[in-house]
Amino acid sequence: MWLQTRMFLLVAVLFGILYGVITGIGTWMGAGSAVLYIVIAFVFLGIQYLVGPYIVARTMKIKWVSEKEEPGLHRMVAELARDAHLPKPKVGISQLAIPNAFAFGRTRRDGRVCVTRGILNLLNKDELRAVLGHELSHIKHRDMAIITLLSAIPLIMYWIAWGIMWRGAFGGRSQGGGYAALIGLGAFLLYFITNLLVLYGSRIREYYADLGSVQLGNMPHHLATALYKLVYGNARFRNKEELKRVEGVRAFFLNDPARAWREVRELSQIDRDMSGTIDYDELMELRQKEVRLGTGDKLMELFTTHPNMLKRIKHLSTLVV
Repeated sequence: MWLQTRMFLLVAVLFGILYGVITGIGTWMGAGSAVLYIVIAFVFLGIQYLVGPYIVARTMKIKWVSEKEEPGLHRMVAELARDAHLPKPKVGISQLAIPNAFAFGRTRRDGRVCVTRGILNLLNKDELRAVLGHELSHIKHRDMAIITLLSAIPLIMYWIAWGIMWRGAFGGRSQGGGYAALIGLGAFLLYFITNLLVLYGSRIREYYADLGSVQLGNMPHHLATALYKLVYGNARFRNKEELKRVEGVRAFFLNDPARAWREVRELSQIDRDMSGTIDYDELMELRQKEVRLGTGDKLMELFTTHPNMLKRIKHLSTLVV
């Protein structure tokens, strides 16, 4: 419930900012100008929404596999989709070696779930099922559509800021040019703030998808172990060309490969027996502890699409029954 409440409040704040800015700018510049920025922003997002799945599939070198080719993977996805009351998503395997998983698609009926070759060689059956449950939860919660919609607000702020700055530079005093620079800077500040709020929304969606995986019958320590293994797998990964290739689609991943080295140090304190897994007892022990992050880690989290991994596994510990 608290995840839903936070998301509702975030949406209310973002659209409240949008309403206030559009009302103010519309009054100052004329309603037609303000509406134009909204139209431009939604046109760009509409194009992104339509072509996004194609771009992701091409970037990630996805091969769509049949039930005959990957019966075990299809069986897991079909069972989870049934339990989640979803149409069975399209199943694919990325030919990239970096261990990870992701889901995308425009609607629930257009859902696509993919794993990389790297993750298939890393996780056992229970861990992989927990990961797939997380990805199907993203589809169930319509996360791609929600984040795309929220992303419209920073984009509108960006167009407004540039429009006002341009108007101030070339409009002259008769157009209120003396105030345009200050208003434009204010719009850029709101662009920055709303971007941070959208990133915050993305992190909430990750927590929500973790919860969704547990609600689909997966044990929290299986998902925690999968995340732990992915962090180590990503930290050891040395193919710079492949890492560069996935730079633009990291937000779709189960975890952020770019943060893996920092997360290895944090997570090593949980795996007390150095088994390479986070078992039930270790997760229960973490449940009793308070997670404290340094200032650097807190600041870094503000600019990322994924929660701090230690906080994320701490959240999983609260789901243990």
